[in-house]
Amino acid sequence: MNVLGSLLESAVSTHSPLLGRAVHAQILKIHDAPLPSFLCNHLVNMYSKLDHPNSAQLVLSLTNPRTVVTWTSLISGCVHNRRFTSALLHFSNMRRECVPPNDFTFPCVFKALASLHMPVTGKQLHALALKGGNIFDVFVGCSAFDMYSKTGLRVEARNMFDEMPHRNLATWNAYISNAVQDGRSLDAISAFKEFLCVDGEPNVITFCAFLNACADTVSLELGRQLHGFIARSRYREDVSVSNGLIDFYGKCGDIVSSEMVFSRTVRRNVVSWCSMLAALVQNHEEERACMVFLRVRKEVEPTDFMLSSVLSACAELGGLELGRSVHALAVKACVEENIFVGSALVDLYGKCGSIENAEQVFSEMPERNLVTWNAMIGGYAHLGDVDMALSLFEEMTLGSCGIALSYVTLVSVLSGCSRAGAVERGLQIFESMRGSYGIAPGAEHYACVVDLLGRSGLVDRAYEFIKRMPILPTISVWGALLGACRMHGKTELGKIAAEKLFELDPDDSGNHVVFSNMLASAGRWEEATIVRKEMRDIGIKKNVGYSWVAVKNRVHVFQAKDSSHEKNTEIQAMLAKLRGEMKKAGYLPDTNLSLFDLEEEEKASEVWYHSEKIALAFGLIALPHGVPIRITKNLRICGDCHSAIKFISKIVGREIIVRDNNRFHRFKDGWCSCKDYW
Repeated sequence: MNVLGSLLESAVSTHSPLLGRAVHAQILKIHDAPLPSFLCNHLVNMYSKLDHPNSAQLVLSLTNPRTVVTWTSLISGCVHNRRFTSALLHFSNMRRECVPPNDFTFPCVFKALASLHMPVTGKQLHALALKGGNIFDVFVGCSAFDMYSKTGLRVEARNMFDEMPHRNLATWNAYISNAVQDGRSLDAISAFKEFLCVDGEPNVITFCAFLNACADTVSLELGRQLHGFIARSRYREDVSVSNGLIDFYGKCGDIVSSEMVFSRTVRRNVVSWCSMLAALVQNHEEERACMVFLRVRKEVEPTDFMLSSVLSACAELGGLELGRSVHALAVKACVEENIFVGSALVDLYGKCGSIENAEQVFSEMPERNLVTWNAMIGGYAHLGDVDMALSLFEEMTLGSCGIALSYVTLVSVLSGCSRAGAVERGLQIFESMRGSYGIAPGAEHYACVVDLLGRSGLVDRAYEFIKRMPILPTISVWGALLGACRMHGKTELGKIAAEKLFELDPDDSGNHVVFSNMLASAGRWEEATIVRKEMRDIGIKKNVGYSWVAVKNRVHVFQAKDSSHEKNTEIQAMLAKLRGEMKKAGYLPDTNLSLFDLEEEEKASEVWYHSEKIALAFGLIALPHGVPIRITKNLRICGDCHSAIKFISKIVGREIIVRDNNRFHRFKDGWCSCKDYW
């Protein structure tokens, strides 16, 4: 019988129902009915663990007598295969037969109750375990504590933990892990220290949970101390601990340490690569993340998490072509409908201005979460399509999608209203945030409202709004006001905003440049020169404006008046040709945007050689007709370039998409998606 029992255990460990049935047949051949309870228990365990519940129940019904071991085998198998409701039903039947549960039954049932989020029934089971004295067993107590933690009963969980006479490693791990998952990272850190004080020996789970707590609280120094502790322990080469360290350092902004741990990890697995990718993306190293992804493809099969991380990198870079290649990999790996990959694809296409692709992915997703909806709303907001953004927003608020709004959702919607000039609707949404949606306005929401009012010309009203803010205005709030003053020529109010920005962020060259440009646009050349001189005196350098176009896996970068490109002769010829055709079509350069005190003719020449025009000329030469020209710019597109590209899109019959540091502009047939409101 021992041999047959061992064979049934082998069937479970090798996940072989065929072997299990063969052994069952042999048992029936050798033994007459009723079968020995020892073998019946093994059979019930084998069938239930291999997820053959009907066979397990049939064997159980033929077993006589049915002991606690028989019932526990069936219950544990159901829990193992996430059949939690069935597990509770079998436990109820066991109690009807007056079979008392043992120290192995209770942990299984507590786990089922935790997974089904049934705290009331959990309390009843706790009472039963207390009545029978089983609660004092360390495993039963630990499972009861875990059930209370996972069902949100913090007080009961803490009481359970404090009253346990013996705590093993699993108990401490459960406490620390649940504290982290519950957002109580400081509590988790305190528990870890207490665990060490009672001479506890942490394992992989303990280390990883503590690192998560340090990452959540951005406790870089504390995590480094743990790293030193790990380096002296037997877990220094454990891949799971290394992965936890890579993730921890990445979340704390120490990408150098992340890479160091990664390079020293001997046996890297998929999680190692995913952690490194995520760390690079989190620290705005998107280009390097893409390079790591190209390396990882040679070593492991891409996973959904890996693909979603690299898609996020492509989205930030505006790397549409690489993103499409990753999309193809996702289809090949059959994970394109995964909720995380799908959300990342919507975000990618939205941020690259390919809104039709974003809509297609969004509509084809079988399941959507909050990130998916926010990405789609954000895509419409970037393009200034406030009608579609508000349509999706209203679909969410009506509750038909079953997803509650978030802080980010409202930032995206208010941003869309700002870019489209929907002042009244934007203010209505802002004023109803707390009452209708239960979300307190934050700095980003206030900045959106200031931008909303400022863009529409209500600059004085925007300033009054800032003065009434219940929180201190942030850099983004004053920055929105300064931009509005620059746009509408409110120089004196712009001075106030600039002074506030210089106090809050004295090293940001962008604020100085916008202020100087505002003065130059108003013809106050002496003051503009003084601002620029002050920048030089205190060592602040202006960010150089770049525009770039990707052609055949190569990125071509241009500056204003750039003549260094290998195809410069052709570019200059194209610019001259366009200039002539545009002049015939009625184009007049906006010389107010030349920020130097020059003659009119010199000003016209100055604005004509901006980087986005040069990039566009190259795109027209290098990309075949019918392919949209996609230009990315690190600064905001100027008014003259915006006007010029509208003319060019009509003359050449091409779709031109410009992504600047603020939004998208989609030019076609002489029109822009922003409707000249930007």
